[in-house]
Amino acid sequence: MNWLLLAFGSAFFAGLTAIFGKLGVEGMSSNLATFIRTIVVLFVSAGIISMRNEWQLPQHIAAKPLTFLILSGIATGLSWLCYYRALQLAPASWVAPIDKLSVVIAIVLGVVVLKEPISLQLVIGSSFILLGVLVLSL
Repeated sequence: MNWLLLAFGSAFFAGLTAIFGKLGVEGMSSNLATFIRTIVVLFVSAGIISMRNEWQLPQHIAAKPLTFLILSGIATGLSWLCYYRALQLAPASWVAPIDKLSVVIAIVLGVVVLKEPISLQLVIGSSFILLGVLVLSL
C-alpha cells in the first residue's frame, strides 16, 4: 500500500507543478524558470537525504545503473524545459493533459523495452488515458 500512497502523492504534486509552474514562468525565460526549479529540487532532495542520513554511497556503483540514472536525468531536464516553455505559450489546462501522455508512453516502453506483461486492464486503461488526452486537446 505504501507505493500506492506515494504514487498518489506524485500525481498530486505533479498537478500542483502545473499550476505553480504556470504562475512562475510569467515574465521570465522558461529556461531560467526550469533552472530555478532544478536548484530547488536539488536542495529539497539534499535536505531529505540529510534528514534520513543517506549520504553514504554504495561500495561499488555499477556502470549500467549509473548510465541509466544519467540518461533519466537528461530526459527529466529535457521534459522540464519543454514543459515550462509549453506552459508559457498555452494554458496549464491544455498543457498538463498532453504531458500526461507520458503515462501511455511509459506503459508502451515498459511492455516493449522491459518486456512487462500486457493485460486487458493495461490496454483499456491506457486507451482511456489516450482518449482523455485527445478529448481535452481538441
